[in-house]
Amino acid sequence: MPKPRQMSRRTWVAAWAVLCVVGFVGTAGLNASSVPGLQPEKHVSAECREFIADIKAQLDKARPEVGNDGILAFSRQRPGAEDCSDELRDFFRKDR
Repeated sequence: MPKPRQMSRRTWVAAWAVLCVVGFVGTAGLNASSVPGLQPEKHVSAECREFIADIKAQLDKARPEVGNDGILAFSRQRPGAEDCSDELRDFFRKDR
């Protein structure tokens, strides 16, 4: 039975370096092709839109008097009501 051919250390290092370079180039290409700030549109229920619009109206009315010190808002937690906490969080992040 013939002996398997042994690869030299230089060949292993060169193969490893080529694989690393290919991985880095592929990763850089994927990162460049994706847009980090673009997120898919999320469906917001009518109840949450109405709740957020009410909060926005109250904020617009209160801002001239108070300024931009701080805001405290609570999501509704009634039985059968939809939880709008994620939508509220997104609204206040955009409002900054």
